[in-house]
This record gives sequence, structure tokens and C-alpha cells, in this order.
Amino acid sequence: MMILKFGSSLNPFSELGALVLTKGVDALVRSERLDPFLYFGRHLQGDWGDVCDADRCVNEEALISNERLMSVYKVKPGLTIWIITEADRSVTTILLPEEY
Repeated sequence: MMILKFGSSLNPFSELGALVLTKGVDALVRSERLDPFLYFGRHLQGDWGDVCDADRCVNEEALISNERLMSVYKVKPGLTIWIITEADRSVTTILLPEEY
């Protein structure tokens, strides 16, 4: 597991907390099969990726009510990543769905 610490005033987040990559994502990064930072940047900008419309609305409301945020990105066939920012904005985790 890789943990990075970020602090920023970028919207939609005022504090980013730690960025955590799970073992599966870390292995893909190390084998140069995934650049998760492209998707992390999208998540930070409020681009929730491949979530359904209902989850998109939940995320938009969560920005106001300080609830958990979740993005889904279909990187390529057979490879999807999730990015979850906790409600207290202390941790954002990039993971494979099977690691949830």
C-alpha cells in the first residue's frame, strides 16, 4: 500500500488528506500498466467518471454536506478503478473494485 499526503485549496476539496493506493493499484503502477494520477485529477475536479446518474447526484450533494465521494473509471476493458474520498476528507483511496 502506498500513502501520499496532500494539502491543497483546489476545488471541490479544501483539504485532500492522504492519498492511498491499494496493493492491487500499486502493483499496476509499478508494472507501468496504470497511471492513477490522471484519474485522481479528474476526481479532484468533480469528474466522477463512469458513475450512474443517481451516484453523480449523490456526489454533488456530498460536496455540500461533507459526505463520502466516489468516482468510477473504466480505464480499459477489464480494468476499472474506484476512487473514494472519505466524508472527513482525511483520506482518498484508489482501489480496484475487488479490493473493496
